[in-house]
Amino acid sequence: MATMKTYTVAGTSTLNGVTKVRFAQDYVSRFKILNKNGHSNIELIELGGEFSKEDICKTLMAHPKFQSEDQQSAIAQFVVKNIKPAAKAEPTVEVAQEKVEEPAQA
Repeated sequence: MATMKTYTVAGTSTLNGVTKVRFAQDYVSRFKILNKNGHSNIELIELGGEFSKEDICKTLMAHPKFQSEDQQSAIAQFVVKNIKPAAKAEPTVEVAQEKVEEPAQA
């Protein structure tokens, strides 16, 4: 069974006009790296626990700091490209079998 990676910090940043979702374990280190590499509009939050990328995206979509059109679009694109939908269970239909009595032979 594969382990699911979790993160404590997430947000968005823009590089060369493209806004993307960012995930990290440490706020300060991630902010410094993004800033050093020329990112703008860096918006990160500490999540208060460890969460999967799927759970983080749900949080970011509803969070007031991530409501700009660019941010919402980046989060939605990440979800479409990277989050696999849960497998839908096939509905099971139970067929009641009636007990059929055969007519008695005379």
